[in-house]
Amino acid sequence: MVTMKPLDMKVPILEQIKTDESPVVLVNIFDVAEEDISILMEAWKNDANWMKKQPGYISTQLHRGIAGSTVFMNYAIWESVEHFRNAFSHPEFQDAMKAYPASAVASPHLFSKVSVTNLCTE
Repeated sequence: MVTMKPLDMKVPILEQIKTDESPVVLVNIFDVAEEDISILMEAWKNDANWMKKQPGYISTQLHRGIAGSTVFMNYAIWESVEHFRNAFSHPEFQDAMKAYPASAVASPHLFSKVSVTNLCTE
């Protein structure tokens, strides 16, 4: 089963899902033992396919650190915190977390876009 480690200790994911913002981006950093990468990939693929069917899901992309890194980053876009919260707290999704290897540590966090003049659009 995956271990959850907050990316932001002041505002962990369980506090973030109590808010109401739209749209939001989930960034989830996974750290896993090299020998468990294939288990992580299979568990993530199953979760991503399940999430894809949930209301409010827009898209996702998994990235892996380069040069032999065992750190992965999932980037998923949701219509709202409410949609993400409903999927994240669903018993079926929570049960699926057991499929992740014991070495996996996940750090999920929700973000909203920031507008910076001449650099980032809102």
